[in-house]
Amino acid sequence: MAQRTVLVVLFDGVKSLDVTGPLEVFTGAERHTPGTYRIRTASLDGGPVRTSSGLTLVPDEVLTRARAPHTLLVPGGQGTRGPDARPLTDWLRANAPRAKRLVSVCTGALLLARAGALDGRRATTHWAYCDRLARDHPAVEVDPDPIYVRDGAVWTSAGVTSGIDLTLALVEEDLGRDAALAIARHLVVFLRRPGNQAQFSAQLAAQTARREPLREVQQWITEHPADDLSVESLAARARLSPRHFARAFLADTGTTPGRYVDRVRLEHARRLLEDTADGVEEISRASGYGTPEAMRRAFVKALGTAPAEYRRRFRPATTH
Repeated sequence: MAQRTVLVVLFDGVKSLDVTGPLEVFTGAERHTPGTYRIRTASLDGGPVRTSSGLTLVPDEVLTRARAPHTLLVPGGQGTRGPDARPLTDWLRANAPRAKRLVSVCTGALLLARAGALDGRRATTHWAYCDRLARDHPAVEVDPDPIYVRDGAVWTSAGVTSGIDLTLALVEEDLGRDAALAIARHLVVFLRRPGNQAQFSAQLAAQTARREPLREVQQWITEHPADDLSVESLAARARLSPRHFARAFLADTGTTPGRYVDRVRLEHARRLLEDTADGVEEISRASGYGTPEAMRRAFVKALGTAPAEYRRRFRPATTH
């Protein structure tokens, strides 16, 4: 596997988490699979930059001398409207097309839009700036709802922590789901909130149980959505009575076993619709719904759309 260079653009007023979140994910991926990523940071003049929270970041190189990367990542922050914005936009206009994969976090999308890199594409940004992005750049199809959007080789994310979700999705595309899951676990985040999610995955919404038997049950549910996941069956796996199990699960996770199972099955079905060409009937069985009609009802109730329409809207043009 060829090493991929990741170049992160730095500028005064950048939001620190837009930089450090993706960097931690890529660094974790490099530790997991050495030789996968060469991670670099660069500012316009190669000098240190001060983030919006007051941190000083020292880049690796001068942006204008940087070689074309595989992945070019543009973070957001107040600096996207600051004095560096114009020269950054000029550099992006000339150099963004040279990257094989173009990524923005939060209001970094504003810089990409000014550079013309989002024209004719679907994109998102922080919810507070979606209207501005749409108003100032009518050639961009702005979707204010997802936490991240992929349009071909261009990926854009919503605010702050969604940059971590997006980067985990990039790692999953490059290295596979097992590698991305290992990194997510190490960072104590959850793999993965699908890009179209409003904000929460099943695991994130419920969090992890404190007691080991219940954690094992959560993992079992995630890995076996098509199995018998009744309270009685799960209680037997935890070696508890159904009544005790239901109470303990609610106390530890903040949700009932039934609701947790519903969320996991929905998330599993969504991922299959996004990432595979499997038919709706096959996906309904694999996700524990049994029939396409049962899955359709669950989708309409939770997402307001049927599985076929969901796939049409959110499945990438090419599946890896």
